[in-house]
Amino acid sequence: MNAMTDSAFFSAADKGVLRLITAGSVDDGKSTLIGRLLYDSKGIFADQLDAISRAKYKRTVGDTIDLSLLTDGLEAEREQGITIDVAYRYFSTPVRKFIIADAPGHEQYTRNMVTGASTADVAIILIDATRAADGQLLTQTKRHSTLAHLLGIRHIVVAVNKMDLVDWDREVFERIREAYAALAAKLGIAGFHVLPLSALTGDNVVGKSGRTPWYQGPALLELLEALEARADDSGKALRFPVQLVARHGGDRADDFRGYMGQLASGSLAVGDRVLVQPSGVAATVKSLVVHGGEVEGAIAGDSVTVVLDEDVDVSRGDVLVHASAPAFVARQFQAEICWLDTQALNPARKYLLKHGTRLTSAKIKSVLARRDIHELAEVPAADTPFAMNDIGRVEIATRDALALDAYDDIAATGAFILIDEATHQTAAAGLIRQSPPSTR
Repeated sequence: MNAMTDSAFFSAADKGVLRLITAGSVDDGKSTLIGRLLYDSKGIFADQLDAISRAKYKRTVGDTIDLSLLTDGLEAEREQGITIDVAYRYFSTPVRKFIIADAPGHEQYTRNMVTGASTADVAIILIDATRAADGQLLTQTKRHSTLAHLLGIRHIVVAVNKMDLVDWDREVFERIREAYAALAAKLGIAGFHVLPLSALTGDNVVGKSGRTPWYQGPALLELLEALEARADDSGKALRFPVQLVARHGGDRADDFRGYMGQLASGSLAVGDRVLVQPSGVAATVKSLVVHGGEVEGAIAGDSVTVVLDEDVDVSRGDVLVHASAPAFVARQFQAEICWLDTQALNPARKYLLKHGTRLTSAKIKSVLARRDIHELAEVPAADTPFAMNDIGRVEIATRDALALDAYDDIAATGAFILIDEATHQTAAAGLIRQSPPSTR
């Protein structure tokens, strides 16, 4: 593959960019699978191949290339043979382009997986056929599947890896497929794809393998090329979080004041009547300014400066919405969170809550329930501390009113993070499941 700039990578006319994340337990072969996709799709350079072939942490025999080293770039990762941080790689085929994230499998780094999954269209859940031959799925497989479902990832692809080590036994594959089907039913995953493969040998990764005549589905890359990318958010309700208030010419009567940001969802046009939330003040869009001039309209994903025809109070963190479809305004709400900090949740402490472009203080009033990863269901909150990697439902109170939506409706205004006020560590990632009643 020839070297290309980022702009060239994203500008070609094709089926669009598909964002992937690999997940699963330690040693399921996630890094090797990504390396195989890069290698077989000609997505790596000769000097990269030469470098990893001479790496001192190579774990393959003879001249065989250790493809996992293409993504495990940290010294600690190569030394231990595990993935610690999320590594992003890019590759393309004549059909489409891909951004693929290699997420850690170790339980300690589950929080890194959440980061990579937050923007993914597809989650590839790897299962080691040798460790699940009896149909018993590992805890991290359950945890990552739960997180992928909670984050609303559209497509779940279950890759049963290392089938070469069980002699391509169809009965082993069927047991694992039935076990995952039971898991998906408990989690509420509507649809998923399961395929047998070997990342090490490349069987059923880029092309169909002759070793699985009993498998009638597509190879992994063929499946990925066919899946739809993230749905277009331009048809949803308008949500325009204000990132910056732009002022110049303040000494003149006709000074410029605009509100800069990116449309998180919906569309906006000159002449639209909008509300500023959480205050509820109404105004009309006078103009939309972009680099190079003015435009008549903008859609989700566009970055614009909005100029209103009235002098109203708008600050960073406010959200512009259409009056016909406002967000819910609340200072108290319930949410599902995944705890990411090494320090357990402490209801007595104050946290910072980052929602869109607004930063406010917050307290977790109570832990209502936690999700049992083994039983895959909510259970009453126990007396044990809510600790790292725990998933549960909490009630949160904030200092400032927030413009909120259910995450399943509009992800940008239905998600937030909690930050430890003392250490500034990200403490939790949160999702609002139901729109709270509107309060001020």
